Parts: sequence; C-alpha cells; structure tokens
Amino acid sequence: MAQGKENPNYKVIAENRRARYDYAIEDDLECGIQLTGSEVKSLRRNQSNVAESYAAVEDGELWLVNSYIAPYDPAMFGHEDRRRRKLLVNRRELARLWQETQRKGMTLVPLVLYFNHRGIAKLKIGIAKGKKAPDKRETAAKRDWQRQKQRLLKDHG
Repeated sequence: MAQGKENPNYKVIAENRRARYDYAIEDDLECGIQLTGSEVKSLRRNQSNVAESYAAVEDGELWLVNSYIAPYDPAMFGHEDRRRRKLLVNRRELARLWQETQRKGMTLVPLVLYFNHRGIAKLKIGIAKGKKAPDKRETAAKRDWQRQKQRLLKDHG
C-alpha cells in the first residue's frame, strides 16, 4: 500500500483506554470474534463498549464476557446485547493464553475492537497484570515527566 494513505476499511470501533491505566500489559494478541449479522451492523454504527468486559478460557475455548453491542433495531431477529461471544484463535495461541492466565495475577483484557483492512471485526486482547495504586501513581508521574521534557525541548530546542 502506498505510504501516507490510510486504509479506508480499517476502523476502530471501541477502545478500552482504562485498561492501560489499570493493568500492566505484557503482551497482546489479535483474535477474530464470532458475531451475528445484526451485531456486525450495530458495530458499523459504532454502538459498542468493551471497557467493562474481559476474556476467559473456558472448556478449551476463548470467550469475551460482558461486552456490550447495542441491539440493531431494523433487524428482524435481534441479538442479546451482553451475551458471551466466542473469540477465534489458533490452538497454540489458546494454549499459551490459558497457560498465561494460570500465572498468579494474570488476566485477559480486551484493548481494542476494530474492523481490519479487509472489513472483518477483530479484537485485540492483552495479557495483563493488575496494577496497585502506587504503580498507577508512578505511571502518571512518568507520563507527566515525558510531557514536561517534550515541552522543554520544544521551547528551548
């Protein structure tokens, strides 16, 4: 693809901004998501939220739990807005995710829900460990220091 041109099909639908504040993200993984037609239509209208959801490995399958996709009114057969949705990953990736979640304090957190360059809905999940309050303050202090450095370089550089 030519440099400087953005793909018109790539579109971020929902982002979990709070996840990077509440968790230390060690690794991330792109996975597919099994949806019904009315859910896809609703996603194209940006009517979803992944901020309060999480991913879990149950019975050898990966599930997205408590994510919200608004009902699509024109659809003849709607969908349940907070149902569990199956995430599609390779068997090796699933085994690695299960192994990671067995470590103490590790969890699977949805980071971004988006349509890729082919127009297919994807979910980026992060393997994360919860942060304590001092860690959050330290992260905020580092971020503030980086901003101050950039400001100083901009003014005097």
